[in-house]
Amino acid sequence: MSGTSCDGIDAAAVKISGSGSTLRADLEHFCCVPYSHEMREKLLRASEMKAEEIAVLNFELGELFAQGALKLMHEMQRAPVSFDAIASSGHTICHLPNQGATLQIGESAIIATTTGINTISDFRVADVAVGGQGAPLVPYADWCLLGKGSTSRIIQNIGGIANCTVLPTDCKLEDIRAWDTGPGNMILDECARILTDGKMQFDADGKMAAQGKPDEDWLQELMKHEYFFRPPPASCGREEFGKHYSENFVAQGRKRGRNIPDIMAMATAFTAESIARSYEKYAEDLLNCNQCEIILGGGGAFNPTLKKMLQARLAPHRVLMHEDLGIRSDAKEAIAFAILAHETLNGVPSNVPSATGTRKSVVLGKIARGANDFHA
Repeated sequence: MSGTSCDGIDAAAVKISGSGSTLRADLEHFCCVPYSHEMREKLLRASEMKAEEIAVLNFELGELFAQGALKLMHEMQRAPVSFDAIASSGHTICHLPNQGATLQIGESAIIATTTGINTISDFRVADVAVGGQGAPLVPYADWCLLGKGSTSRIIQNIGGIANCTVLPTDCKLEDIRAWDTGPGNMILDECARILTDGKMQFDADGKMAAQGKPDEDWLQELMKHEYFFRPPPASCGREEFGKHYSENFVAQGRKRGRNIPDIMAMATAFTAESIARSYEKYAEDLLNCNQCEIILGGGGAFNPTLKKMLQARLAPHRVLMHEDLGIRSDAKEAIAFAILAHETLNGVPSNVPSATGTRKSVVLGKIARGANDFHA
């Protein structure tokens, strides 16, 4: 898994049985391989690259993904032959679902050739091909892992972009609602880089934001962004909340006479408010019930300042971590793509039409054959 935060490659070894509502996924091992500063900078500017640069980066990233998988196997002391498949989310460099287009890089043929293992990738494109947003895709895994029982849940991932999955009590696949709530860590990380002249890549533990004070008037202005008026299904990315947005954000803060902690507090409050307000607009039914749990995952879940703001904003509902339900937050998205790949190999559709906006269920992903393929 390589997300919009561009911090590194998450690799998870997952043992899966069953399918759909009977699916069981057990995490056996997990590791994270940080990107070099050079690679991170490449990924951050990938959307502005020329075609030949993207072609080279596609293969470079595929090799890094392969090495990440091999590192995981080495740590487990397991041979590649003992694995059935590799699931690769790819790295999104352009996402334009309203124009019927999305692009992920990290060449799967390189992964399959280097590791010798069948590799499933390009999960989003099949959904976009039938009119969907191609995102979010994690809701299927959320339903498999957390959709059973008598408690209503909102599963909130806070990566570069924040997205939620709404799971009503005793949820059926067709009951799922899901969408991108807006910015997650994307603006926080970019603001930290700008405000510290690159000395800090993110606000560690939300310490800078904790020393500042949000500006309520400014927050109301920020919430007028056109994305927050798009009803679900909706998805967003760097096109809406990337580097240029963050540069303007910092410029606005300075124009208002705000210091560094205040601007970071504002960026953090913006993420929290966009999440909470999204629930109020599109998940009001769950907020009005007595038993609704908000389950946080992704890197932003480990930001104490952001979590505190969310708890205050969403009271009296319980704000929990994935760990409270026996799931590693940092491994969650990698586990989700492993589940999607498992269903691909079984020929089971795993997009959620109510989440992506298509009326058609489709099998996701493309398979690059490795030496372990029984057809080889």
